[in-house]
Amino acid sequence: MQLVVLGLNHKSAPVEIRECFAFSEEQVKYGLRHILACEDMLECVILSTCNRTEMYAVVRDSVDALPIMVKFLTRINDVPYENKDYFFYYVEEVCIRHLFRVVSSLDSLIVGEGQILSQVKKAYSVARDIGTTGTILNTLFNRAIAIGKKVRTKTKIAYNAVSVSYAAVELAKKVIGDLSRSNVLILGAGEMSELTARHLVGNGVRTVFVSNRNYKRAVVLAEQFNGVAVPFEDFLKCAVNADIVITSTGAPHYILRTWDVAHLMAKRQGRPIIFIDIAVPRDVEPEVKAIAGVQLYNIDALEAVVESNVKSRIQEAKIAELLIEEELKELLIKFRYLAYRPMLARLTAKAERIRQRAIKLTFNKLPELTGEERRVVENMSKLLVRKLLRDPIVNINEAVGTENEEYYLETVRTLFKLDEIGEVDKRDKKTCHRYARQ
Repeated sequence: MQLVVLGLNHKSAPVEIRECFAFSEEQVKYGLRHILACEDMLECVILSTCNRTEMYAVVRDSVDALPIMVKFLTRINDVPYENKDYFFYYVEEVCIRHLFRVVSSLDSLIVGEGQILSQVKKAYSVARDIGTTGTILNTLFNRAIAIGKKVRTKTKIAYNAVSVSYAAVELAKKVIGDLSRSNVLILGAGEMSELTARHLVGNGVRTVFVSNRNYKRAVVLAEQFNGVAVPFEDFLKCAVNADIVITSTGAPHYILRTWDVAHLMAKRQGRPIIFIDIAVPRDVEPEVKAIAGVQLYNIDALEAVVESNVKSRIQEAKIAELLIEEELKELLIKFRYLAYRPMLARLTAKAERIRQRAIKLTFNKLPELTGEERRVVENMSKLLVRKLLRDPIVNINEAVGTENEEYYLETVRTLFKLDEIGEVDKRDKKTCHRYARQ
């Protein structure tokens, strides 16, 4: 069995590709309920955020699993193509390191952002509740979540925490300058919208308008920042008086089309407007940027802002990388122990069967033994087995993670003839690290 991850993110694919693979929680649940029907897929967790979609899995063979996983991801959202150029595919140790870096926000669009840890927790929780995780992914994700917390407490990588919403506000400041005279319309009332509003208020915007399909949620968010809630059907009317429109809805289609914006600009009498679209899938039709007086930025345009934030966190990221490598070494050792446990269990089980047969023959030949004498003989036989197995087991445990690891594994298999009774799955020899399912 092998541990793999197939995915795409802001580094490997542009937003128009990523939005095709942006799955809702219900879509993830639907996919997970069907994934284990494939005999090559043993465990699975799907992580889908605005900047990445990743499928972590335990498979029988990493080469055979790749086309299956690509096809699986494309079918969840009925993506009409299977272009592998946008995907990355990591196996074994590289896969583990990748997840550790993701959950520690070292692989995020903005290094140090705080949302990814909770998103990984949620993805793992969904998969665990559905029943697509086992010993390997439970061990991996519990350790990953722990290292994510450790990085945030042991380093200053999260000081002055930033996010995509923060980058959106920084972009607005770069384009407009002083925001104190600006009116801002936020479309959407989710977590991203709340963070954006918080940053805007912190930068002194004049008025924050909030519009959402669920008007009550818009009211709640607007009240937090002394803003104004706007019914969703009226947001275009409100946009006439806005200087900046930031969109972050969960709509599966464009909510601002070229015709809508052209009509809006006619009412604004030439006054310019900025659209910052941080939604995935995008909220604003790309052709809108061709309209005079309109500046349109999508989530990819935030990378320039991100770059300046990353520079101030380079040293903390280096510390985090060291913490990750330490945890990685420990987890690899743990996985190796998990690999040996089935073999050691088979070894002790074989020894116990031999002991029991010998005791039975002995008692048959010595029927005059009393109950107490039988207990003494039984205890002596157990002690002999423990003594005989002690050195092999100790040497195996000491060999884990060393150059002698394979030598001891093969030696024990051969000397005790464990393969002869089917104790070892020979497919395990394909893997760099052998894992055991419990």
